[in-house]
Amino acid sequence: MLRTDSGIASSHREAPAISADPQHDNTDVYAFVSPDKADTVTLLANWIPFEEPQGGPNFYPFATKSRHNIKIDNDGDAKPDITYEWVFRNEDKRGNDTFLYNKAPVTSLNDPDLLFRQRYTLKRITPSGSTTLISDGIVAPSNVGPASMPNYGTLRAQSIRNLPDGGKTFAGQADEAFFLDLRVFDCLYGCDLSEVGQDTTKGYNVNTIALQVPASDLAIKGDAKNNPVIGVWSTTDKFNGEKFVQVSRLGNPLVNEVVAPAGLKDAFNALPPEKDADVDALVKRVTDPELARLLQSSYGIKAPATPRNDLVEIFLTGIAKANGPIKADLNSQSLNKDAAKLRPSEMLRLNMSIPPTKDPNRLGVLGGDLQGFPNGRRLSDDVVDIELQAVAGAAQSGKLVPGLTDKVDRNDRPFLQSFPYIPLPSNVAVNRR
Repeated sequence: MLRTDSGIASSHREAPAISADPQHDNTDVYAFVSPDKADTVTLLANWIPFEEPQGGPNFYPFATKSRHNIKIDNDGDAKPDITYEWVFRNEDKRGNDTFLYNKAPVTSLNDPDLLFRQRYTLKRITPSGSTTLISDGIVAPSNVGPASMPNYGTLRAQSIRNLPDGGKTFAGQADEAFFLDLRVFDCLYGCDLSEVGQDTTKGYNVNTIALQVPASDLAIKGDAKNNPVIGVWSTTDKFNGEKFVQVSRLGNPLVNEVVAPAGLKDAFNALPPEKDADVDALVKRVTDPELARLLQSSYGIKAPATPRNDLVEIFLTGIAKANGPIKADLNSQSLNKDAAKLRPSEMLRLNMSIPPTKDPNRLGVLGGDLQGFPNGRRLSDDVVDIELQAVAGAAQSGKLVPGLTDKVDRNDRPFLQSFPYIPLPSNVAVNRR
């Protein structure tokens, strides 16, 4: 039986408790081979959905007294082999003198005119111990506006820190890069696909932590050639006065929104991946997905026969010829030479040996681009269209269903060509005229 309490929530407000605790809400995870450094992997995780750029005077700090984690399972047993942990702390110099975030234009992270800033400690944790990689990182602040921060790009650049092993890290505000039409919740795009084409998250920001590390740092035994596949997910651990409790979890996008039923949403976010396979009610939502039945009843798109072992591969085991109907060796940890016994679990899986695509296809693997989702997740991957097509059976048939799309195909702002790749945050009100 799954335990549920009011402190557990995750993703874009999809779990019942999340509206009460958006600061701990982990919204998206990305994992991809770095396009300009193919021997490295970039990991991104976002928090705090729907940050209105004009949301002062306190704007959007990371939660303190909490742990923000990106976790790696490289041997397939569904347990974290590597955890990167960020812990944030405040430096607030406003006191009783002012309500302002800054008292004059801010030109650097150490500018005395910036009255509120956050610092962080970053650790790399493995079963054999913990190493502090950064002890005094500075968070790129919320983008107050052009008068307060006339060159925000400079602040972003100053906040990027080099790691001892040659990698990089970043923490700060960024553009909300997940593009989609969320009117899927209005009777599945209006019951007639009339409610599509509107990027619901356009203009909003998020808080991002980012990491770029050599692929060898993530692989079993440091051997990325023989052990190229990793599993990735992120969590938030909140201190409840006695101990840290996992209150947010995210791997593949939209799983908790449209796969888990309402009664399991809060509890899913408290589960470690190693326990996923034990929850029959959750596994059944993958093998017999509600969304496929809704597509059939609303649009006449025949639901594929159950059990949906193709979706089990995509979401729970990774894709390998030995696992099920998708006959490709792509991104299951069972492909690693030194893998453990595979434990089905929900996480984002990436084959680090597949080089970056010169011209990425927004439909990823379904579009013939093996470097895209569900092999990891790039910022440009159209995960809504990919998952709609996959649920409709495209991974089995090899054919896309015409017209099955939310018609939001790209982000409204271009992605950057170097780390951390995610665009700078907006400083313009979402509801401007």
